[in-house]
Amino acid sequence: MPDSIPASEHLLFAPALPSDDAVPAIFAFPNEYSVGITSLGYQVIWAMLASRADLQVSRLFTDWHESLPATPELLGFSVSWELDYINILNLLESLQVPILSRDRTDEPLVFGGGPVLTANPEPFADFFDVILLGDGELLIPAFIDAYRSVRHRDRAVQLKTLAQVPGIYVPSLYQPTYSAPDGPLAGVEPIDDVPAVVQKQTYRGNQLLASTVVTERAAWENIYMVEVVRSCPEMCRFCLASYLSLPFRTASLEASLIPAIEAGLAVTRRIGLLGASVTQHPEFDALLDYLNQPQHDDVRLSIASVRTNTVNEKLAKTLVNHDTRSITIAVESGSERLRQVVNKKLATDEIEQAAVNAKAGGLSSLKLYGMAGIPSETEADIAATVAMMLRLKKAAPGLRLTLGCSTFVPKAHTPFQWLGVNPKAEKRLKVLQKQLRSQGIDFRPESYSWSVIQALISRGDRRLSQLLLLTRDYGDSLGSYRRAFKALKGQIPPLDFYVHQDWHLDQPLPWDHIAGPLPKATLVKHLQDAQQFFQTATLLPV
Repeated sequence: MPDSIPASEHLLFAPALPSDDAVPAIFAFPNEYSVGITSLGYQVIWAMLASRADLQVSRLFTDWHESLPATPELLGFSVSWELDYINILNLLESLQVPILSRDRTDEPLVFGGGPVLTANPEPFADFFDVILLGDGELLIPAFIDAYRSVRHRDRAVQLKTLAQVPGIYVPSLYQPTYSAPDGPLAGVEPIDDVPAVVQKQTYRGNQLLASTVVTERAAWENIYMVEVVRSCPEMCRFCLASYLSLPFRTASLEASLIPAIEAGLAVTRRIGLLGASVTQHPEFDALLDYLNQPQHDDVRLSIASVRTNTVNEKLAKTLVNHDTRSITIAVESGSERLRQVVNKKLATDEIEQAAVNAKAGGLSSLKLYGMAGIPSETEADIAATVAMMLRLKKAAPGLRLTLGCSTFVPKAHTPFQWLGVNPKAEKRLKVLQKQLRSQGIDFRPESYSWSVIQALISRGDRRLSQLLLLTRDYGDSLGSYRRAFKALKGQIPPLDFYVHQDWHLDQPLPWDHIAGPLPKATLVKHLQDAQQFFQTATLLPV
């Protein structure tokens, strides 16, 4: 990667001049620079670290890095995608840091954070000394301050001290036990004087994140990103983005959003509004009015997925006037019953109206997100999705329709964490593809095999670390994972246990020692609410 990267970056913060005794640190994103620098979370945490005079931080990506310290004391990873674990292991090796935490002595403390690790850190626990659970606004200052207080102590003292900080998880101080080597988890218990349960940390302020760097080398060229909302009030029962980051928070329009956008417009004319449900910001209409002012006519606007019943002509016209021709909505299914199962409070008439409004406002395309394999799904529900797409085509002729479809994957800290992946989903994706493409509707399925791997990691326990080490050498195909399970037979449960089985509600979960936003009893209640709409699935015993 050329040395011109720093020259291409417009910084929106002032890095501190490191002090003489600054802690040498590396902050890594386990993917290419263009991908990592487009992560708002990575940008902001890097800026937080680089703004401290008591740190000297260097960035590391798979294809480029700044000048790295010879003897770093801290090595951090921002983890956004499960399969990036392969790059984490490769980067550790390239830095001559042992892959397993138990093999480290004088090497840097390896820490990690991000949504993948916060949801379920256990499959990766053997690779990290420290895992930060929750929002970086709170965790990064607490972590660095705690580390500096024991900087010159031995590693054991450092880890035990860090484990006392709320939201900081030190996996080596917690011991999982199993009913048998290849049986279910029995529990995870602390092995030292550390908290039995680690509480995810939640930032509750109304000043949310905004880009700290703008560069033409980002995956979204020269984009300035602004976080409009965090979490989502809809609480679809499968949705990690909603449940893990509760409560729903909105950025103050006057104190956060407008000042952030104005700062971004000083260096670029491309703005991205981020959040799981940006149009549900209570002042979103006022935000559109601000962006529709004449001085912003040349601003290119990108917007994340929006709630379907908030797609109106004003929103569509605003996007068109700012060089955006499409909008994305999540509908999950054409089946009214399945939308009730997942708590998607949305009628088919509202989906149709969104398509009509999108076209009336001048948009040329509408992308819908759906799922196959939703718990209790039948062939009739798949037929309902086909019928819905044909209805939209008729209601908004000329509007290009795309249905992106994934397979349901159970996620930790959600009501559907106990439910397995439906193996029939693979065939149902093919049915949707055949029936929709023949009608001129663009259908884009996500790989079923990738969904299986995602579910494996999502519900995995610490025994998966040995499996991940094997698949790193075998390759990242589903066949490679099956080969690794075969090699570890008798030492780990089969793939079917992690991926496809429905788990009993009284079965200990790999993340039971990690406290998310809602207690388990509430998640059980939400699951039972969903089961009222099941037709064929077996109810899980309480």
